[in-house]
Amino acid sequence: MFVRIVKMSFDDKFIDVFLNNFHANKEAIRGFRGCQLLELYRDKHNTNVFFAYSYWNSEADLERYRHSELFKSVWSKTKPLFNAKPEAWSVDKVVSLK
Repeated sequence: MFVRIVKMSFDDKFIDVFLNNFHANKEAIRGFRGCQLLELYRDKHNTNVFFAYSYWNSEADLERYRHSELFKSVWSKTKPLFNAKPEAWSVDKVVSLK
């Protein structure tokens, strides 16, 4: 399982714009071929900071998404809203207990 974690920070005045765009596209992102899970988290204390977690069958699936029209559309609306450079990590899941 290949996991992508993206940390995003927004100016307070753009949070609703970001959330509206995310909610409008979350089903399409989750439904993209190879995506197994999509989650969005919000920091408890710094409420302008969000973390997106997406689980992919492979790194190639994520790359296919990152070169898709869907990603380009979502990212073009998200990128101008940042108040800090986003950070991203690509990790392999080692263990998961439920």
